[in-house]
Amino acid sequence: MRKVPPSAVLREEIEHLLSGGVDPEKADLLSRLAHLGLGYLVQQALEQEQEDFLGRGRYERRRGEEQAEDRRPLYRNGYEEGRLRTAEGEVGVRMPQVRGSASGPYRSRLMEFLGTNSETLERLVVEMYARGLSTRDVEECFRDEISGELMISRSAVSEITDRLWEDYREFCERDLSGVEVEYLFLDAVYESLRRYGAKEGILAAWAITIDGRKVLLHLAVGNKESEECWVGFLRDMIRRGLRVPTSVTSDGAPGLLNAIEVLFKKSIRVRCWYHKLGNLRSKLPEEGADEVLAHARAVRDAPTYEAGEVRAAELIERFGEIYPAAVASFAEDLDASLAHLKLPVRHRINVRTTNLLERSFLEERRRS
Repeated sequence: MRKVPPSAVLREEIEHLLSGGVDPEKADLLSRLAHLGLGYLVQQALEQEQEDFLGRGRYERRRGEEQAEDRRPLYRNGYEEGRLRTAEGEVGVRMPQVRGSASGPYRSRLMEFLGTNSETLERLVVEMYARGLSTRDVEECFRDEISGELMISRSAVSEITDRLWEDYREFCERDLSGVEVEYLFLDAVYESLRRYGAKEGILAAWAITIDGRKVLLHLAVGNKESEECWVGFLRDMIRRGLRVPTSVTSDGAPGLLNAIEVLFKKSIRVRCWYHKLGNLRSKLPEEGADEVLAHARAVRDAPTYEAGEVRAAELIERFGEIYPAAVASFAEDLDASLAHLKLPVRHRINVRTTNLLERSFLEERRRS
């Protein structure tokens, strides 16, 4: 059995996820990252709590004074399986045990505290990878609001913060030249990151590689979904070796579209059909929605680009006078909406939406 702390095992799982180790049938990269990140943060805190109790690090010997006759020596004694209930579902943790305590079996005060105070942790997990956490952020996670008591020592808070900051820097600076990106996907969603702050925009990028892996490339906070924010976001990935993709899928945000045109002129720009159909549906009355959406899906699923153009023209002619606002929304950026039909048939269902990110963010909202 490997003699490494459970937090190290979780860190390896996160690295595996970020390198493309995700089930293709379960397109929930961000949700999975949030789940693992939450477990990683809790596990580090439990290990630091045990270290505070013992008064020494994992590989440090007992100090001489601890072996005095009036004090029994304390030893690490493996782990017990535990569960923390959160909005993300149950998070499995391994609770450190201690042998030799004269005051009875070792009990984790922190685990009891987190059982009813996990909300702050959940809100900050995505921020771990989008911006990084400060000492103040970590302290907030482990402070009792009522008593003001900090549940772990300040030295433990400092140790956790240092490790998380190192993980954040590694994520943001990792070399992307070895990721053989074929299809790139870009999106931004506004989420409540800080506990008492307003919603902030999370810029996100993921890719499908030549060998079919789905890889989360980058996350960053962008308060304004402006061209400047997106250009900076994309240039950072290009600096780290991001190759020019065959296609780039996005919604219709003007700043994002301009950034794509500036930096990926040779790529096929694909307009996300998840957003396209959502916008179309919002402009249709209840009685006519199903018919129009059926025609729109027929355009999306056309066998060729040329067939898509024909079906789109038929939709515009048939419904243009009845639902002018809806049809105008459908016709907007139509070339990009049909662009996925230029790609291999077997790839189109994956390339035509930013759904891998959208599903994750929507699931986060549902749970919270």
